[in-house]
Amino acid sequence: MRNSSRNVSSLLTDSAVLYPERTAIVFGEERISYSALDSSANQVANLLVERGVRPGDKVALSCPNMPHFTTIYFGILKAGAVVVPLNVLLTAREIAYHLKDSDVKAYFAFEGSPELPMGEAAWAGFQATDGCTEFILIGTGRTLADCVTSQLYGPAVAEQPAHFETVECDDDDTAVILYTSGTTGQAKGAELRHRNVYENARAGRDLFAADPLRPDTYLCVLPLFHSFGQVVFQNSALAFGGTLVLQPRFEPRGALQLMLAHNVTFFGGVPTMYWGLLSALDETIDVARVAANLRVAVAGGSALPAEIHKQFQDRFGITILEGYGLSETSPVASFARYGEEPRVGSIGVPITGVEMKLINDDWSDLSGSSDQIGEIAIRGHNVMKGYYKRPDATAEAIRDGWFRSGDLARKDEDGFYYIVDRSKDLVIRGGFNVYPRELEEVLMQHPAVSLVAVIGTPHNSLGEEVKALVVKQAGDSTTEDELVAWGKQQFAAYKYPRIVEFVDSLPMTATGKILKRELS
Repeated sequence: MRNSSRNVSSLLTDSAVLYPERTAIVFGEERISYSALDSSANQVANLLVERGVRPGDKVALSCPNMPHFTTIYFGILKAGAVVVPLNVLLTAREIAYHLKDSDVKAYFAFEGSPELPMGEAAWAGFQATDGCTEFILIGTGRTLADCVTSQLYGPAVAEQPAHFETVECDDDDTAVILYTSGTTGQAKGAELRHRNVYENARAGRDLFAADPLRPDTYLCVLPLFHSFGQVVFQNSALAFGGTLVLQPRFEPRGALQLMLAHNVTFFGGVPTMYWGLLSALDETIDVARVAANLRVAVAGGSALPAEIHKQFQDRFGITILEGYGLSETSPVASFARYGEEPRVGSIGVPITGVEMKLINDDWSDLSGSSDQIGEIAIRGHNVMKGYYKRPDATAEAIRDGWFRSGDLARKDEDGFYYIVDRSKDLVIRGGFNVYPRELEEVLMQHPAVSLVAVIGTPHNSLGEEVKALVVKQAGDSTTEDELVAWGKQQFAAYKYPRIVEFVDSLPMTATGKILKRELS
């Protein structure tokens, strides 16, 4: 049975009908109404159809937090196509991998700036991908001399009609492919169904008392290409007739000024962002006024230090609600509940329609007793369809509808979960996941490197910094600084190892596996 109302684009379309003149997005001096946003998304959908994109085709999008992201995202969905959002910091090599792996047919990319030439990397990645036939540059094109005018976003959409009949989609059709490595290996595309994303966006009603009659103003500093910013902020804000204030890149003082200027009621971020806000406070910031407007503050991405939680509550008079989820769970799986007494350090309880339990390596259930440590497993409307074109990886991750997260936790007697540790070797740097195996495989290509182990090392503001311990080839004269510089060219800015240490050997098990727990 097909159900067009479950097309994720209905989150925008329905609100555009109900609140056409209400402000949907604020970006700098620009204010975009729901009606205008919906019309712009229709133009994108018409453009895609004209360019030969059909329902089910994959369309990639590289764009920071700006209205173009939201317009194109919903335009792709309206056309019945699949959105493949890409991290804006990816290199050309990484972009080419993602385009090929997801079978992308068309690619929208923002041109960026001299400091972050996203368009150059995107164009190079596109040219290295045979299957991707359409490249559309968002911007003036001045940074790309060989990008012809017909490939510019502005002129291309301006010619399109502002009306489009949204393509019907089944609940189980893929809406978005989010790339994640879980904890190891090359990035894998988590296929999220329309119902996965739709239900997760609508969860804000129960979690945060979202009410279209008293709409919130959301400050979105989390990147929209990431599941947290995309679903909990962009999609949920539009689902409930809210206003989305966009900051292209998080800057603490600028975020505080936006909170003041737009009477922000809903804020969210990773722990380092809360640390940044607290560090930016001085006598010029009217903290009392920010606090008077702020209704909801949410945190995710990694564990929020209790001291930051306490300081924020002392300064702003509001409890931070912590939650938990993964790209594979659309993303939210659990959350502290709005209006309830906080349990600092807890990721809350499963959201409505979702179950969680703790398991052993063999999938056996550990949930019978409280405070026992096990791996979190999740089942519900939020669990992905699977990893795109990776049936073996999907079968390894999902059994009987349960998704195993790779994260270790305990559960108290009241059913509240507490993350104990990240399983395996995932490094979380400033809220971004860094996957050591990917870095190790590329670093091994350098002629100086004989063996390498990438780990996370504690960092005051970022949580963790990326460190590579390298056994060099005999007689090689490469310096540690030179290897850092080489890595910077190979990886996105948040990934590359800032610290390289040459060592004589790495500790190993009897079977030859590197014992990372013994490294520091």
